[in-house]
Amino acid sequence: MTMGVPRKQSWPLAVAFIFALLVLSLAPGNGDGKVRVTTYHNNPARQGSNVLETILTPENVNPGQFGKIFSHAVDGYVYTQPLYLPDVRVPHKGVHNVVFVATEHDSVYAFDADNDGGGNAQPLWQDTFVNAAAGIKPAPAQDVNEYGCSDIVPEIGITGTPVIDAVAGILYVVSKSEENGQMVQRLHALDVRTGAERLGGPVVISAAVPGTGAASSGGVVRFDPLREHQRAGLLLQDGKVYIAWASHCDGWPYHGWVMAYDARNLRQVAAWNATPNGVGGGIWQSGAAPAGDGQDTFFATGNGVFDAFPRGGLNFGNSVVRLGMEEGHEFSVRDYFTPYDQEALNASDIEPGSGGVVLLPKLSALQGRQLMVVTGKSGTIYLLDAAHMGKFDPTGDTGVLQSIPLASAGVWGTPAWWNGSLYVGGTWDTLKAFKFDAQSSNFRAVPESQSSTTFQFPGPTPSISANGNHNGIVWIIQADGYVDGSPEILRAYDATDLTRELYDSTQNAQRDNAGGAVKFAVPTIANGKVYVGAKGQLSVYGLR
Repeated sequence: MTMGVPRKQSWPLAVAFIFALLVLSLAPGNGDGKVRVTTYHNNPARQGSNVLETILTPENVNPGQFGKIFSHAVDGYVYTQPLYLPDVRVPHKGVHNVVFVATEHDSVYAFDADNDGGGNAQPLWQDTFVNAAAGIKPAPAQDVNEYGCSDIVPEIGITGTPVIDAVAGILYVVSKSEENGQMVQRLHALDVRTGAERLGGPVVISAAVPGTGAASSGGVVRFDPLREHQRAGLLLQDGKVYIAWASHCDGWPYHGWVMAYDARNLRQVAAWNATPNGVGGGIWQSGAAPAGDGQDTFFATGNGVFDAFPRGGLNFGNSVVRLGMEEGHEFSVRDYFTPYDQEALNASDIEPGSGGVVLLPKLSALQGRQLMVVTGKSGTIYLLDAAHMGKFDPTGDTGVLQSIPLASAGVWGTPAWWNGSLYVGGTWDTLKAFKFDAQSSNFRAVPESQSSTTFQFPGPTPSISANGNHNGIVWIIQADGYVDGSPEILRAYDATDLTRELYDSTQNAQRDNAGGAVKFAVPTIANGKVYVGAKGQLSVYGLR
């Protein structure tokens, strides 16, 4: 006998079941039940969720049971998200769960992820790209442009979050250095067991494309390792490492760049310039990596020139771009969305490029369509269909599925997705949860819940831990102290009700101090621990 479900209840139950299956299918593991955080915001879709967390729950994450359990000093500021691999066999040191962290002093560290006792008080390995004897050092902040840029201080080394190929055991990372007065950027491929360079690396990054834009010469625009800032995280898909650039502040002239390198040999496959006949178009995204669907790459550009409509130009400033690879060696813009008021947004410096793109799950209730979300400085949430992004319409944003103006006061970060809700961390605003209605293919414009805490610049990028679609916790690093030098604050909220704060690191400030605040800080949650990077410090939180 089959138990029937009343018709009026079947749709909500079906949607809930679909969400549960999708959440589990997107778990950051390898099918073995073990968590691997190998890329920015946990997966190439940039959804920011770990749904294999069975230890931390809303019941035990509180100041009495949860807090900082140890920390490690590192040699520079940590703007990157910590990455996590279980069961790494380190030569002569046994098997460890490992947390990896990269610094602006051009160093990458591997630490035991679970404790700092005995030999684990020291790094399992450290690789530094600094060589004072050879005149190689991180780029001093004052040397990157003549405007005194304070975007990243006091030095620039590694800003973009690395990416790990867990199967090959390789960590890919981009460094910037000043070498006897010249700026150089390199792509490294490090062995996750030892930190040793692999694949014949590192390789010096360079590129050139046809164009008459800013700083061009002879009809060619060349990559400038001085001006271009590699602050977006790296993407690994389809056997290629994708890397994106913006600039140091608005250090004109500059261009947005995307390059792809073969993950097997570090050979450059393709290079694309966002404004080859103009200027600007940086891929900023507040440190967020481009999103990927396994083939194409999605990202937002900020500032600069847009002329793709109506003249069919090649400049894509202030846009959301879908970049494809033609014949395995040439980039092409397969689709894009540019706000109808992009000129006004650009003039006011409130274009969408400050927020990372999030690809939502392909719901059967939506006939498998790939939807995507992007936010920005204006505070508008744009919901797009990846197959029909909307391009540009000067009369209005008629091609988008939905726009929610002033959903936030402004976003310098990336939303997170879990269990049918989008979590958005605003600047000069609260943390908000927007519920998605699969039946209408829209988000509800009024937040389902929001935090009582208001965040200042630069605002948080939320991450979520959960056991499937249960025990959801939203984790954020409050980095208001970036402006005044005070510590970061780690906060945890009940994902089903953001008015309920479970924990924050000020409740036992002496024990739980996270270290000096930095921009772009994103927590990593894995196997009952929370990993937090700061000024010269990696802190590890867990049950006590």
